[in-house]
Amino acid sequence: MSVTLQNLNTSTRAAFVAALGHLFEHSPWVAEETWHKRPFADADALHAALCATMRGASRERQLALIRAHPDLAGRLAQQKKLTVESTREQASAGLDQLTDAELAAFTAHNDTYKAKFGFPFIICARLNAKAAILDAMNTRVNHAPDLEFATALGEIEKIARLRLMDVLGTTNPH
Repeated sequence: MSVTLQNLNTSTRAAFVAALGHLFEHSPWVAEETWHKRPFADADALHAALCATMRGASRERQLALIRAHPDLAGRLAQQKKLTVESTREQASAGLDQLTDAELAAFTAHNDTYKAKFGFPFIICARLNAKAAILDAMNTRVNHAPDLEFATALGEIEKIARLRLMDVLGTTNPH
């Protein structure tokens, strides 16, 4: 059975979280705390409400959400231990078919980035190819910490939007 906005608007909290809890990586609390804002006029309103919940959380909770994301082409990907969504998203950017040199570059960038910011580099892989991701890693490692924290949250919003469109079976990412 497909999930529709009407289903979500009339669902129990448990069903709502079961359908949307994965939109924000390992953070079903975002869906759980958004449920009471039903009904939603459309997918954009639902996405905005979910993002408002995320944005309204404490900095510590936001940091935990950011840290719940895996490294791009990292150890979990190599061990095939990513979520289904992360596996598909990283593959869409070609991160599942890296040369040894590319893998070494991603590993080095991930390590440098995490050492500076204390959280993994986040980018919406489905909207980027591996070369663009490496370029972004090179650029964003030079950002100020607060800017990079905000950038990570913005990328999480993009990821959640695409995952929501997947759940609803729509192709319009806007």
